Amino acid sequence: MSKKKLTVEQSAELLKVLKSRFEKNMNRHQGLDWEKIQSKLEVVPEKLWSLNEMEDTEGEPDVVSYDKRTDEYIFFDCSPESPKRRSLCYDYQAWESRKANKPESNVIDKASEMGIELLTEEQYRQLQELGKFDLKTSSWVKTPAHIRELGGAIFCDLRYNTVFMYHNGADSYYAARGFRGMLKL
Repeated sequence: MSKKKLTVEQSAELLKVLKSRFEKNMNRHQGLDWEKIQSKLEVVPEKLWSLNEMEDTEGEPDVVSYDKRTDEYIFFDCSPESPKRRSLCYDYQAWESRKANKPESNVIDKASEMGIELLTEEQYRQLQELGKFDLKTSSWVKTPAHIRELGGAIFCDLRYNTVFMYHNGADSYYAARGFRGMLKL
C-alpha cells in the first residue's frame, strides 16, 4: 500500500461504512445523493485515504453540506465526542516552546498529515446545528492569527445547550481535548 492510497479492500470497506453513516443521518445532508458522492470519492483516492484517517481516529466523518459554487461535498468529523486525536498542542510553535512534558504532536501538523483542515469556529457552530457534539470533551478550532500571535488558541464545546468558545495557551493540551476536521471533496 502506497502512502495516501488504500487497498481495494480497504476502500470498499470504508465506502460501506460511509454509506451506512450517510443513510442513518439524513438530517445532516438532506437532498444529497450518496451515489454522486461515492462516484467522486472513487476517482480521488487521496480523499478516501484522508477519510480513512478520520475514521481510524474515531472521527466518524459524514457529509454535512454541498457547495454548489465549487461543486464540493463537505465532510466533518461527526463523532459524539472529540475524535481520538487528543492531548495535542495547537501548533508546532507551541509544541516546540514546551520545555517539559511535550505531547506527541500538535493539531495543525496532525491535520495536515491526515489531509484535512481544522474546523473554524463558524463551522463548529454549523456542526452543532446538526446534533449535540462535545458534551464531555472539547475541540480545538482554527485560531485567528491575531490571537495566535499573542500565544493563545481557541477551542469549543457544547454545555448547557450552548456552544462555548474559550481560549487557552496554544502550548496546553488535555486528554479530553482533540480536534475536529473538515474535508472538501
